[in-house]
Amino acid sequence: MSNYKIETKCVQGGYTPGNGEPRQIPIIQSTTFKYATSEDMGKLFDLEASGYFYSRLQNPTCDAVAAKICEMEGGFAAMLTSSGQAANFYAIFNIANCGDHVVASSTIYGGTFNLFAVTMKKMGIEFTFVTPDCTEEELNAAFRPNTKAVFGETIANPALTVLDIEKFAKAAHAHEVPLIIDNTFATPVNCRPFEWGADIVTHSTTKYMDGHGAAVGGCIVDSGNFDWLAHREKFPGLCTPDDSYHGIVYAEKFGKGAYIYKATAQLMRDFGSTPAPQSAFLLNLGLESLHVRMARHCENGLAVAKFLEAHEKIAWVTYADLESSPYHELAKKYLPKGSCGVVSFGVRGGRQAAEKFMKHLKLAAIETHVADARTCCLHPASATHRQMNDEELIAAGVSGDLVRLSCGLENAEDLIADLAQALEQI
Repeated sequence: MSNYKIETKCVQGGYTPGNGEPRQIPIIQSTTFKYATSEDMGKLFDLEASGYFYSRLQNPTCDAVAAKICEMEGGFAAMLTSSGQAANFYAIFNIANCGDHVVASSTIYGGTFNLFAVTMKKMGIEFTFVTPDCTEEELNAAFRPNTKAVFGETIANPALTVLDIEKFAKAAHAHEVPLIIDNTFATPVNCRPFEWGADIVTHSTTKYMDGHGAAVGGCIVDSGNFDWLAHREKFPGLCTPDDSYHGIVYAEKFGKGAYIYKATAQLMRDFGSTPAPQSAFLLNLGLESLHVRMARHCENGLAVAKFLEAHEKIAWVTYADLESSPYHELAKKYLPKGSCGVVSFGVRGGRQAAEKFMKHLKLAAIETHVADARTCCLHPASATHRQMNDEELIAAGVSGDLVRLSCGLENAEDLIADLAQALEQI
């Protein structure tokens, strides 16, 4: 499928049925798989043969959908996880351990920030957060001898900053570490970070990829471009023997597939954050229409952003496709088809006014969800980012008056009318 366009990959990637086989990806709803001899199964446990023995590690349905996302991103190998949080945790923990350090953009999803700054800190991994707008000098100053990765989001949630991927990739590679990009909001339809120097991509597939609020999930895609063996001292987990698999050295045995193979054989084995086959099946249904839906999400997002920008009761609007946006030029570079359907804005009158405005919305539902076929909205300071203090909120680009509106697939005029009547109430 490598020669096909993204639209074709969305529909037909990852799975090609043989003669007389199911046209749709089969749901292999089984925890275990039968083998004729103990020797056959032993080869799987020794990583000497490919196949399935327990769905906590791998499942054919999940692998087929991961293969589709891998083709869409232009990667080498991929794996599904049970959530986007699991994907980001695995992506970092696969190469960083106790005593290591990671550089991350500060304007990332609040749940990811909490994962990094609190939970993974307890595990001995320290994070330095830098503003996505930092200079190259400021970015390079954040690195340490024990830095193992750089992390950022293509389009930050909910700050909607656009990451200069090439700048962050240049710094990461100068310090001999990979760049990990969460591409959830852009999706590979609107941006393919590997083409700009990223090494690993993650997704919360719960969002646009699923698109219908049906199944929680995540994905990690490896480009296969980062040379782990060239930096073997930095990445012992990939470049020294794994005693739990009879001394296998992943980077030597699996080459470009080493990163995903280790994440599957080691992390998924021990943590088991695997999606259900039924969830993977539902995700695939969403992927088949992703290229069509993203265009409509972006169309509605821009229409709503223009309306809000001109409204007297709106203090500010953040949407990269607006010409007034400080990220407009970056968006034209990295997101020429459009950014996403999410618009962030501030209601005049601050936090209380924002909360009152949301109470009067009729079409837009107040949900923790985002990037759905149905329009929804959230007040991040009192929900997804409520664990942050005022200083951390400012660093993450989340003010008290901020409302995150995720424009669905409804008629744009109806969405604007709903916003207008709610604003009249404050």
